[in-house]
Amino acid sequence: MILLNANVDSIMYGPGYGYGYWYYFDWTYLLLIVAALFSVIASVKVNSTFSKYSRIRSMSGMTGAQTAQQMLQNAGIYDVRIERVSGHLSDHYDPRNKVLRLSDSTYSDCSVAAVGVAAHECGHAIQHDVGYGPLVLRSTLIPIANVGSRIGIPLVILGAILGFHSILIQIGILVFSISVLVQLVTLPVEINASRRAVKLLGEHRILSDQELPYCRKVLTAAAMTYVAAAASAVLSLIRLIVLFGNRKKD
Repeated sequence: MILLNANVDSIMYGPGYGYGYWYYFDWTYLLLIVAALFSVIASVKVNSTFSKYSRIRSMSGMTGAQTAQQMLQNAGIYDVRIERVSGHLSDHYDPRNKVLRLSDSTYSDCSVAAVGVAAHECGHAIQHDVGYGPLVLRSTLIPIANVGSRIGIPLVILGAILGFHSILIQIGILVFSISVLVQLVTLPVEINASRRAVKLLGEHRILSDQELPYCRKVLTAAAMTYVAAAASAVLSLIRLIVLFGNRKKD
């Protein structure tokens, strides 16, 4: 990222940028700093919150895997496999293969935190089963966004190298914006999955009324990481638009 920013700045301001009388303070770096700080804070928060409530054993004694199995059955979903994956908080639902993957810190653990995370991933499986609109939209956009995140900024830089070629720059910003859109669409998907999880955990008595607020805190902290990712993507897009959006080909 630092190398990329250096390349962008040298294109924008020329080889004298940053030296002597040619020094220019690029205020858009503040956007990157804000995004980085937000991401760090969100990461620290989710890890500390998960660690805190992973030390509280659920009264039901159910593990994350058992919770997922029961919730899927209660929802009438029998074609989703539950698998264990290595890593910490690497839990996710794969809609293409209908596989719910639980990390080592969730699969066989019976803490409130593990139960909450497993239930959240079941929320995604239920979204997929009922055709939840934002999830369908995100799944449709992801292949395009993956391409956009790889070629968007290179296209912008190429356009600048060629003398601020407006068409290339505009295409680059456009395809990059699709990856930003995916980050924004992800927010309602994650929030809805957490709400489904808390509701169903209470309805099926997997967590008690006393434990549900703890679970909600874990899932809220996890949601902040998606908010941080979305904010970072938006700020990166704003920076591209500020640096290149109004540039004209000489």
